[in-house]
Amino acid sequence: MICMVLIFLSGVLAVSSVGLQAKNEAYKAQEEELEAQLREEEKRAEEVAEFEEYVKTDDYIKDTAEDKLNLVDPDEIIFKPSR
Repeated sequence: MICMVLIFLSGVLAVSSVGLQAKNEAYKAQEEELEAQLREEEKRAEEVAEFEEYVKTDDYIKDTAEDKLNLVDPDEIIFKPSR
């Protein structure tokens, strides 16, 4: 009787072990995915910080004025294509 109980408990432990192993693998995969996302977000944060520094420069102001307002320097010559 005791042997049957021990065999039964061993079987339950084996089945539980397989389930836990599958969960562990899923958690490892999820952890790797989250770490990859974290690295991407850290890289993006660095890019945002670099852009923030660029926005504070005179070059950014000049580029924006040229692109959006069509402004030019006083001694700059603009050539327009003929149609």
